[in-house]
Amino acid sequence: MSKLGNLGARLHRGEVGYDFVGNRKIWYGVSILITITAVLGLAVRGLNMGIEFQGGAVFTTPKTSASVAQGESFAQDASGHTAVVQKLGNGGLRIQIAGIDTGKSDQIKEELAKDLSLPSDKINADLVGPSWGEQIANKAWEGLAIFMVLVVIYLAIAFEWRMAVAALVALVHDITITTGIYALVGFEVTPGTVIGLLTILGYSLYDTVVVFDSLKEQTKDITKQTRWTYSDVANRSINSTLMRSINTTVVALLPVAGLLFIGGGVLGAGMLNDISLSLFVGLAAGAYSSIFIATPLVADLKEREPQMKALRKRVLAKRAQGPAQDEPLAAAAADAHGDDSEDVAAAAVVGPRNQPASRGRGRGRPSGKRR
Repeated sequence: MSKLGNLGARLHRGEVGYDFVGNRKIWYGVSILITITAVLGLAVRGLNMGIEFQGGAVFTTPKTSASVAQGESFAQDASGHTAVVQKLGNGGLRIQIAGIDTGKSDQIKEELAKDLSLPSDKINADLVGPSWGEQIANKAWEGLAIFMVLVVIYLAIAFEWRMAVAALVALVHDITITTGIYALVGFEVTPGTVIGLLTILGYSLYDTVVVFDSLKEQTKDITKQTRWTYSDVANRSINSTLMRSINTTVVALLPVAGLLFIGGGVLGAGMLNDISLSLFVGLAAGAYSSIFIATPLVADLKEREPQMKALRKRVLAKRAQGPAQDEPLAAAAADAHGDDSEDVAAAAVVGPRNQPASRGRGRGRPSGKRR
């Protein structure tokens, strides 16, 4: 743990680092591949929409000796639709049948009572109309659209439009991957899933804004120097906040993993899966997009500005003159890579940097005054 802490401190001070921006094409390719897989999952399998979005009925029985598999068979025979059955703590069954005509609920209830050898008046039926489910789905989409618009407006005002665009791309990336995995796994989409999606979007945005804030501070007067390009500073911003992002992501994932794998998997509390899966996948995707997508994309957009192009030319020209006293790595990279601007810019950030000596250091006297 002490080594990990030392690594975090060295990352923050810029003594070591990884070239995230220089290797951005790799991360773009990985993200595109994952996104295509998610889209194919959505197109081929589709989402398993819950009863709240399709309409249907939920039947709750008292204690019965029937198993979950028997309950599924009885419900399918009675309704002609696939049912989701869960065993309750009191020994009863919760039978959820989506997409049925609610007018036939009494008939289905009688059939279930007969198959389960229970009095029909002991079975509780909760009905959800399809119009109500459609209204819930529309409200969810409206809420998501409003959230996206507000995010773009806020980031454009607080930072700049390029950062707003990059954050929006990262958010769409996170939503697509999360919903695609839902389609591939086949978990049911419920209002809890929507809550989980909105939660992870906020978390992903928080992680992204932390890096953007550091980037904004470090690039205030970037055009007044000839040591670093914009991509260099962007890379430093990612590395300086890297351990913070990793720590917050791990701490957030641990309880969610407990809900998903222990609560939903080991203990069989399937109702936890709808929200815990969206949180688990979304938190991981959000941390990934903040580091590997959002900030490198901002660097790509900024490097296209005329003043940033001019800055890059000045920086590369200075590095090509030879090793400076405080820039040994930048010069070594220029000699090794020639005119490859991306490799040279990356080398200026990755690895240790010599700190300039303090000019106020005393010579010969404890007071620090010169003779």
